[in-house]
Amino acid sequence: MKVYTKKGDSGTTGLLYGGRVSKDSAVIEANGAVDEAQAALGAARAEAEKGSELDGLLIDLERDLWVLMAEVATAKENRSKLVAGTTLVTAEMVVALEHRIDALDERFTMPDQFVVPGQDRVSALLDLARTAVRRAERRVVEVAADGSNVVSYLNRLSDLVWTMARWQEGEHLLSKDR
Repeated sequence: MKVYTKKGDSGTTGLLYGGRVSKDSAVIEANGAVDEAQAALGAARAEAEKGSELDGLLIDLERDLWVLMAEVATAKENRSKLVAGTTLVTAEMVVALEHRIDALDERFTMPDQFVVPGQDRVSALLDLARTAVRRAERRVVEVAADGSNVVSYLNRLSDLVWTMARWQEGEHLLSKDR
């Protein structure tokens, strides 16, 4: 199989389960933003200790984003073909993020004001990933199907990534510290 198919040379791209849309469509813009968020999580993972809890958590989140991108890249008439947890984001996936936030939250004192990013490389990359997730969330709002969990998932994911950054940095540089 070749990487290039030449099918996109016309300015269109294929959707999961069929159909083509313009490469500048809202669906592709949303998936591109999610792709960027996934890559940003990957950059943070590249700085994490291999085999660490953080490494494993980031791998899980990156895999979840493949599920989310599959759902977003499916035309409404093909949504019935989506498979829960494989190509369709489930409510359980959202709840799992909440449990991870709660579990991390117990490990440190949550700052009571804004935090200045950049205490260390990993937390800085996580903060950067969080902003990419927020952008993806803004893009996905426009294209999410009724009843979809993709917006809730991205909203919770950004909260989790923020929590992960605070967990990794340990000591926080607060916005009002001088």
